[in-house]
Amino acid sequence: MKLVSTRDKSKQVSPAEAIVKGLSEDGGLFAPTSFPIFALSDIMHTPSYSELASYIASAFLPDFSRKELSTLTHEAYNNFPENAAPIVGINKFTHILELYHGPTLAFKDFALQLLPHLLTAALKKTGVDKIAVILTATSGDTGSAALEGFGSTDGVKICVFYPESGISNVQKLQMTSQSSKNAKVIGLKGNFDDAQSGVKQIFADTELAALMNEKNHIFSSANSINWGRIVPQIAYYFWAYSSLVRSGKVALGDKVNIAVPTGNFGNILAAYYAKKSGLPVHKLICASNSNNVLSDFIATGVYDKNRDFHITVSPSMDILISSNLERFLFELHGHDDGKIRDLMQQLKSSGRYELDAEALALMQESFYAGYVSDGDTINSISDTWKKYSYLSDTHTAVAIKVHEDYVQKTKDSTPTIIASTASPFKFADSVILALGGQLEGDDFERLEHLAQLSGVSVPESLSALAQKEELHKTVCSPDEMRGQILDWLL
Repeated sequence: MKLVSTRDKSKQVSPAEAIVKGLSEDGGLFAPTSFPIFALSDIMHTPSYSELASYIASAFLPDFSRKELSTLTHEAYNNFPENAAPIVGINKFTHILELYHGPTLAFKDFALQLLPHLLTAALKKTGVDKIAVILTATSGDTGSAALEGFGSTDGVKICVFYPESGISNVQKLQMTSQSSKNAKVIGLKGNFDDAQSGVKQIFADTELAALMNEKNHIFSSANSINWGRIVPQIAYYFWAYSSLVRSGKVALGDKVNIAVPTGNFGNILAAYYAKKSGLPVHKLICASNSNNVLSDFIATGVYDKNRDFHITVSPSMDILISSNLERFLFELHGHDDGKIRDLMQQLKSSGRYELDAEALALMQESFYAGYVSDGDTINSISDTWKKYSYLSDTHTAVAIKVHEDYVQKTKDSTPTIIASTASPFKFADSVILALGGQLEGDDFERLEHLAQLSGVSVPESLSALAQKEELHKTVCSPDEMRGQILDWLL
């Protein structure tokens, strides 16, 4: 399998090259030109999560051997529970896929525990004898997961930019307490889109790349623009389906819906790629908060980022520029790179673009979208707890509510997998209020308060943060990001 740039499909690279580069020189994302088709019988006979992950990855990363990937996935997931991605039924048709049992309690651990192993191997395969500098923008969970994954990786340095006022206190401390000598964490006076745009500008800075090359450094990314981030996420949707079949909730071959809370489109793109690869999916349900650029786009075909930006109780979705949407557009338009260049140029110049009627209809065959307010999100947490004794975080609650609205509107009774993306304890304040509690004491006292309200234990990794010191206190503006990188590396 070769990958091509979404903006110039004449630029072909191997999967290993794509992982090292992160982003194409023309600003495009690397995307596949074809998809493997997995036999469901083979999926059902894969005994463990790590083996399923290596099986799926082997088809998307053919320059890695199956044996090699089996070793890498085992190493990546050995600090997850035995069932790395449990699925919990809350009613007859709705099943929660819990993706938050990794070391930083968020779904991004699945990719970011594996990506360091993939990158290290990819550097060797491509003959790149340089120190990889990982630049990452985060809306909350990517940063801590990337630091956990790359913090102790030899031959790698990592810098994370996060919106100073746009994440929870627990998310912030997970990053700023990072003690690894090869890590840098910087707060940004702006939102996630500012951080992501700044990182992309650094990648496109040829003068800076030349300076890095002189110092034997090469930039790469841990954001979901990196092909090595998307591939590991495809596996857990196959795992969820096989779990439902094994438990008798779904018959082998029957279709399911998948509902995903998403801002940058990477997690639901992985579900779409799973569908393209043989997973029986009826509808992909894209759930947004008040930053509803994606739900508007799927409903109307108009992508318009010229709107107010809202800081919400589901901060990891507070995004108006969804980078991974470009990969979907490339597939939607039959790999027409000229069309993608045109759409991305429109987005850059005017902040908007519009699909034609044919493309809109094709998108809506696979996708449904909805969004909810903060009030609806809090009510969703409360209602889910009261009805099912199930505790959800603020992002999962968005998906639960959008799915409920979808069922009410369409009467679709297809069994549905809802991606639960983070532990409720990472957003304890909002969950406490949803359960009728009071916000008293410091952050760690509130974690204990949530445990008392719910009967659910505080995750040990969060309790341990109370003993950690905030080591990274740098804050900069978006136009200072380049200078911060220079000061750190040179």
